[in-house]
Amino acid sequence: MNDKLTHFNASGDAHMVDVGDKAITRREATAEGRILIQDETLARIRAGDNKKGDVLGISRLAGIMAAKKTSDLVPLCHPLPITAVTVDFELADSPASVYCRATVRTDGKTGVEMEAINAVQVSLLTIYDMCKAIDKGMIINDVKLLAKSGGRSGDWKRDQ
Repeated sequence: MNDKLTHFNASGDAHMVDVGDKAITRREATAEGRILIQDETLARIRAGDNKKGDVLGISRLAGIMAAKKTSDLVPLCHPLPITAVTVDFELADSPASVYCRATVRTDGKTGVEMEAINAVQVSLLTIYDMCKAIDKGMIINDVKLLAKSGGRSGDWKRDQ
């Protein structure tokens, strides 16, 4: 395990890592998370009768947009030429929740882990925003990176 924090220079100051000499490689990252909701909220999402519109459709678009805007939000992230973003949802009854999984791909000099995690976070946050009128107690949790591939550090997969 590399214990060197690359976003700090020799003086300990935060800096953006220079990726100029790195090779362009195919990179992919997948993240997941969940939002716990009330049974009524789940029923409304399933029925598609939320006053604000299609909860999952709009949340999917929010996640895709979030992946593309990650470098605008996370100070030391590089802007990347994202080649694909997928955001998928699964509804669960017990406990009532919406599971989100996002996968981001690029052909670039640095990975897309932050973009995948950001896509999940913003997708779930959008569900919260769209349903908060009926359920203010929703809980976003278990957001994590599941896997990444490509680049100098190679492939990584979370032990389940």
